[in-house]
Amino acid sequence: MSGLCIGFDTSNYTTSTAVFDGARGENRGRLLTVEQGALGLRQSEALFQHVKRLHLMVEQLREEGQMGQIAAVGASTRPREVEGSYMPCFLVGEGQGRTLAAALGVPFFPCSHQQGHIAAAAWSAGREDLLDAPHLAWHLSGGTTELLYVRSSGHLMEAQLIGGTQDISAGQLVDRIGVAMGIPFPAGKGMDALSCQSQREDFFPVKTKDGQFSLSGMENKIRGMLEQGAEKPDVARFTLETIASVLIRTTAWARERYGDLPLLCSGGVASNTLLRQRLEGLGAVFAPPQYSVDNALGVAILAHRALERGAQG
Repeated sequence: MSGLCIGFDTSNYTTSTAVFDGARGENRGRLLTVEQGALGLRQSEALFQHVKRLHLMVEQLREEGQMGQIAAVGASTRPREVEGSYMPCFLVGEGQGRTLAAALGVPFFPCSHQQGHIAAAAWSAGREDLLDAPHLAWHLSGGTTELLYVRSSGHLMEAQLIGGTQDISAGQLVDRIGVAMGIPFPAGKGMDALSCQSQREDFFPVKTKDGQFSLSGMENKIRGMLEQGAEKPDVARFTLETIASVLIRTTAWARERYGDLPLLCSGGVASNTLLRQRLEGLGAVFAPPQYSVDNALGVAILAHRALERGAQG
């Protein structure tokens, strides 16, 4: 069974809707508004913006002729597929998704935000086969720096956390340093552009143990560089080279433990130019930048997989 599936993802910083028919996918998204100088949004503010904007993404797809008869609806309902994983902003996509499915009389398929990221990255990179095979995956975003051991589980994937940061995420480090240098939040694109102006290649060797590491100490060190008058492009480059170094070493540890598995990289931080260059040396698979950031395409893809495999909504 196949048909057009629609997916919703209302993450902490992006409102998005996507459609997928098994071969073609289209995503429309919009970043939430964050005040200049702020480092994020309260959940109540994020939820309010999603409520006001989600229908606009659907209307945009409709106006562009991307919509058709909907066979199933999907939505990300929580950050990760683990017990206790919860974030209020996902209630907007889930609530509107369930309402639409009920009104149309079609199945509703929930998934986690993280599963959606993995699906979007694999499909858009031309490696949808990874969704049915064991692999390693870095989920690198504003709130997450996790190394996962991924296996298929029906139409979804089971993602086991095996490594990553014990405190702030790579995205938080990038955002905090970027905002400190006057870059608007979220600072990923600005830090990317700034780092390309530097030829500096040194980094701080962050300590790792059993796949775990800490980045909070790096924030203090890098802020110290700024206070001592270091050039902003050099600070941006040093920050990203440090992140790349610890990701590479943690990946090597995981491959020693789990085997020489394919490596998939997803999440907004994975769209960074320097990180992509460094991790591609490990044979890493990346989504195109527009599908590395938060998006609903993976949610729609997983809904379509569920429909094809006869899952019960």
